[in-house]
Amino acid sequence: MNWYLKVLKQYADFNGRARRKEFWMFFLFHFIMLIVAIMIDGALHTTISPLPYGYIFIAYGLLTLLPYIALVVRRLHDVGKSGWFYFIALIPLIGSIWLLVLMCKEGDRGDNAYGPDPKNTPALA
Repeated sequence: MNWYLKVLKQYADFNGRARRKEFWMFFLFHFIMLIVAIMIDGALHTTISPLPYGYIFIAYGLLTLLPYIALVVRRLHDVGKSGWFYFIALIPLIGSIWLLVLMCKEGDRGDNAYGPDPKNTPALA
């Protein structure tokens, strides 16, 4: 949960680098929160017919969109790519797969053009 909160605290910080663990822990908690939002929408009958989600899901998604994009950019920085490389996902099928591979790839060891190695800094438990 600390990783999730760390990303939210760096709401629009596109500078620096983000470890693989930081990205995937945020992704896990974000996915869980989206499922909870869908369940709350269903319980409160705020779903948008015929979709399985509603206003709470959309509000949560919009609130976390910028922190998610900033995290992806920092993750790309960790593997030595520019944040603009995020647009590779616009290439149908292959772009999304390539971006997924980059998100799974280990970051550059030591300092790179985007900052110091995040693994050398004190970790969150």
